[in-house]
Amino acid sequence: MLNKRIDGSQTRVTFRIPAPLKAQTITLVGEFNDWSQTATPLTLTPEGWITTLDLPRGHEYQYRYLADGQTWLNDWSADSYVPNELGGDNSVVKT
Repeated sequence: MLNKRIDGSQTRVTFRIPAPLKAQTITLVGEFNDWSQTATPLTLTPEGWITTLDLPRGHEYQYRYLADGQTWLNDWSADSYVPNELGGDNSVVKT
């Protein structure tokens, strides 16, 4: 689930995955962090896995979630999706 709040030239985006997802770790991997598999971990809360980023307004960023360092997940509440070179789709957030 994506939640957005505009703050001047930035958009504060909260990325959230529902709590029932069973994993030891989940990271947010995308264009905004050079596709780093470790730079943006999500935190497990009673409401689910969550992280928040401040991103420049007026851009689109491709991203995916990585569970336990091996399972790629899409965000089913993304703004859109684009095919990737691996035969799947990347989620897209529009700021």
